[in-house]
Amino acid sequence: MEAGGLVPAPARPIIVRPRRQSSASWPLIDRIGYWLCWATGIALCLIALAIVVFMFVKGIAYLRPALFVKSPAPSLQQSQSGGFLDPIVGTLIITAIGTVIAAPAGVALAVWISEYGRPVSLARAVESAIDVIAGVPSVVLAIFGLLVFSESFLGFLSQNAVNGSVYGRSFFAAGIVMAILALPLIVGSTREALAQVPDRVREASYALGKSRASTIRWVLLPSIRPQIASGIALGMGRIVGDTAIITILLGVTLTTEGVGSVPLIGTLRGTGSTLTSYVYNNSPAGEGNAPQKAYAAAFVLLMVVLALNALVTRLTGGRERGGRLSALRRALASRRPEWTR
Repeated sequence: MEAGGLVPAPARPIIVRPRRQSSASWPLIDRIGYWLCWATGIALCLIALAIVVFMFVKGIAYLRPALFVKSPAPSLQQSQSGGFLDPIVGTLIITAIGTVIAAPAGVALAVWISEYGRPVSLARAVESAIDVIAGVPSVVLAIFGLLVFSESFLGFLSQNAVNGSVYGRSFFAAGIVMAILALPLIVGSTREALAQVPDRVREASYALGKSRASTIRWVLLPSIRPQIASGIALGMGRIVGDTAIITILLGVTLTTEGVGSVPLIGTLRGTGSTLTSYVYNNSPAGEGNAPQKAYAAAFVLLMVVLALNALVTRLTGGRERGGRLSALRRALASRRPEWTR
């Protein structure tokens, strides 16, 4: 003890960080694997950049404002007639139907499998079914959907022939099968996010008297909102980019052809096309043979996918920041003295 009874403050410990180990001292096989990982990552970035730049250059060269407001028109010279208004509308309709069905169903299935899992046999069967759907080609789902929606008891979802047979091709049918296609992505993302939530969060909620359902509703789901949105964005990208289901279940007509006199329901029961089928039909491999319009439509499709991802990222980022600010304000309010409240 020094004079005056003052005890000197203890010296702060010096943290010595280890120097970063150079890869030159690694074994040869480790160095090869390390540089292969670097090369693969750079190659993927370059490929993605090349695709975006190529479609940007080609799309801008052939894109015209009139293409957005004109419907496709039959002509011997497809490069000089019509636009892709109907395929854009069809893409938005199919994406909306698939997302509205797949998002709540996927989140509900993920919560049930991860948080309940009862009965065990049924949970395992559902988990295996989701894995099977994730690996099945979309054309198989399309053929299965055509067999199902061609049944007479589902005739109200599509157009019927004069003899009473059901065509099974409509926006309803394609959207429902698209939802099945996107379901594994949403379930997988939600389950992975729930697995990363510490068990102490659930235990703290139970200690406060909350039930399991209340814990899921008010604690778990808000905490994994960005991961849920990411899964939904992946599912939307899968829906927007698929072609086999559109070709088999939507009919791929030039324009949107409704059924009946009811505006919205008639449109959903009718046939149409999307940007993916429009790009294929106008490519050199399709019947339209108008590559200029195919490049322009592919550029619009790419922009739609990028815009959806950016919108979801923006919304989830803002909600996450807002949630953090609210939690910080509540924490500061709980620490204030009584006389200041």
